[in-house]
Amino acid sequence: MIASSTRLNALIRILADQPAIAVDTESNSLYAYQERVCLIQFSTPTEDYLVDPLANLDLSPLGEIFAHPDIQKVFHAAEYDVMCLKRDYGFQFHNLFDTMWAARILGWPRVGLGDILTKIFNVKTQKRYQRYNWGRRPLEKKALQYATIDTHYLLPLRALQLETLERGNHLEEAREVFEQIAATEPRTHHFDPDDFWRIKGAYDLTPRQQAILRELYVWRDRAAQRQDRPPFKIVGDTVLLDLARLAPHTERELANVQRMKEYHVRRYGADILRAIVHGESAPLPPFPPRPPRRSNGEIARYHTLRAWRKAIAARRGVESDVILSNNTLWEIAKRNPQNMEDLQQIASLGPWKRATYGRAILRALAKPLE
Repeated sequence: MIASSTRLNALIRILADQPAIAVDTESNSLYAYQERVCLIQFSTPTEDYLVDPLANLDLSPLGEIFAHPDIQKVFHAAEYDVMCLKRDYGFQFHNLFDTMWAARILGWPRVGLGDILTKIFNVKTQKRYQRYNWGRRPLEKKALQYATIDTHYLLPLRALQLETLERGNHLEEAREVFEQIAATEPRTHHFDPDDFWRIKGAYDLTPRQQAILRELYVWRDRAAQRQDRPPFKIVGDTVLLDLARLAPHTERELANVQRMKEYHVRRYGADILRAIVHGESAPLPPFPPRPPRRSNGEIARYHTLRAWRKAIAARRGVESDVILSNNTLWEIAKRNPQNMEDLQQIASLGPWKRATYGRAILRALAKPLE
């Protein structure tokens, strides 16, 4: 366990001498208003380390490790970890290896770390720690063991996958995916009152009920900030919808709302009723702007590309988005490229994918649209 500057400095010296290290993080998204990284795990071929970011440590020297082009950082499902580490510490990443994406590129039927550890290393993980509060201190011994397992086997797994990728001529494809993951933007939290439209059922309300829902949505976020809890742990979206529909005006009426708990009425009742009153006189919220309509030609090209991608994926024995993502297909369909030079303008279509699939894409687009 690394919870002091002395131990952290010693760890950094050890990591700096490694050609490859395994990395994982644990965050407290289920227990805090603004999640943060609460544990960073590292493994070398001989040792496992748990760095405690909550121990008032200066973690900036780890940035040199993550950015070093000669030290490979091995993650499983790296995208979320990269986003969180960039958000909390501003780290940059070079030379990643993602064992989940390697498994997907290789066509493995199950790519979750627990499934892979069970099949290859005969190791079973305790899934209940996937929802553990990593922000609590002290951490349970079994939680620390769970966190350690997340990186302990990644280096031998990477060695196995690397050999298989090279044998199947998929290493360059994998490296291109890893580079895209390393460039993932930070995961940030920004509250927008108009995001209440994202609540399922918001569009089914009357305009006045929508105004009430918006006020309730704002109240919930403020309560979550004060208590440092995720908004859904204050009250759920379905409760907000019920409140907006029924618009109770007294605590007794509030208690009769089906999904309202006595605890909610006692703790939040006055604030909820106040938000409802505000919503009854607030300006009606305008509908959010609709996304631009796609042309018939663009839609037809997308479906042509989708059919082509499905056939390629089936021949390779992989999921369709391993070939190209839906977003990339839509971008190609929108631009309607006519030659290889046009394909170079599509940023999400990397050099390997462009060289491998580019001419097939152009042939598919050249066919008459049905």
